[in-house]
Amino acid sequence: MIFDSRKFSRKYALIYTAMIAAVLIVPLITYIVLLLQIDSAKVELSLEKQAKKIIVSMQRYKNSDQVYHFPRYQEYSAALYDENFKSLFSTLEFEPLSFTEGFHRQKNNYYYIYPFADDYYFGSSYLLVAKKHTSNDIYFLAFSVLSAIIVVLFIFSLLLLRNFSAPFEAMNTHLDNFIKDSMHEINTPLSIINLNADLFGAKYGENKYLWRIKAASKTLATIYSDMDYLVKQGRVKHKIKEINIGEFVQNRVDYFQEVANMKNIKIETEISPGILYHFSATKLQRIVDNTISNAIKYSHDNSEVKISVNENDAVIVFTVTDHGVGIENIDKIFSRYYRENEAKGGFGIGLNIVKQIIDEEGITLKVSSELNQGATFLYKFYK
Repeated sequence: MIFDSRKFSRKYALIYTAMIAAVLIVPLITYIVLLLQIDSAKVELSLEKQAKKIIVSMQRYKNSDQVYHFPRYQEYSAALYDENFKSLFSTLEFEPLSFTEGFHRQKNNYYYIYPFADDYYFGSSYLLVAKKHTSNDIYFLAFSVLSAIIVVLFIFSLLLLRNFSAPFEAMNTHLDNFIKDSMHEINTPLSIINLNADLFGAKYGENKYLWRIKAASKTLATIYSDMDYLVKQGRVKHKIKEINIGEFVQNRVDYFQEVANMKNIKIETEISPGILYHFSATKLQRIVDNTISNAIKYSHDNSEVKISVNENDAVIVFTVTDHGVGIENIDKIFSRYYRENEAKGGFGIGLNIVKQIIDEEGITLKVSSELNQGATFLYKFYK
């Protein structure tokens, strides 16, 4: 019943941001690949220019000179090899793995191998010029651009969705207040009906008309309790206490006995005594009441409903079996507002509440059914 605009905005802002970022990531990757290719081409061009400088330097050397000082550079290293790729001179800080002519890359080392036409250059046949280079700047640019896109998209989506959801939040608040006020107004006359029905029965005796009044008021009370649970959901913390499951279920069976009597339905119970369980009485009542009331509602007249509670290996098993119309779509009965039989009434919220509770509390439920034969709800509470 509560509409959280902040949660709604954050959730869908993340979804929209992820979707748009996924679309933009393709052109961004293409752009980064192009930048890497351009960067690699620039490095190759600089190595080729550096090789030509070294060759020019060696060409200027005259044999009359006593010593040739091989040019050294801060950014570049170089090496001379004979025809068998045996090193004649080297300032390299790594060992090349490939000696074919052209450009190579070995981790962060880029190098260019240039073949000489003759052995004029100090008996060498190959010149290798190398440079250490990384593309960290490009990767950092890509990360920065992607991060900026994600942040901007998320902020924009968040602001847009908050403004979009504001009218719905206001409407939901008014509706929520209306429901709470309506629930309060319903509770008072409902309590008066139940009290006066009991007083009338004590004074004048029971009759079928009084039974109908009590049955109808209890059906209405079950719907009221479901609505009250939804209104308070997320606002009220339900207290956990030790509950005697058998006594609790028997009390609810007695409560619904008058409703069952209206259809001449016999409720048979097989309840083991002394089964204790730490649980919320409010949540347990929603499970038990909705299961029993549905069993009675969808049972054929003059049939029976079997209810059992037992414990086996620290597992409490609560079972309700009816002989009625059965369930056509078991997977759908837990959806809110879903009703298989419109003629039976109700809002379709009872089993949805049950599903929420058992998912929250780790309770398992197995539903089996045959059309026109009945249905069985089997709950397992784990200690």
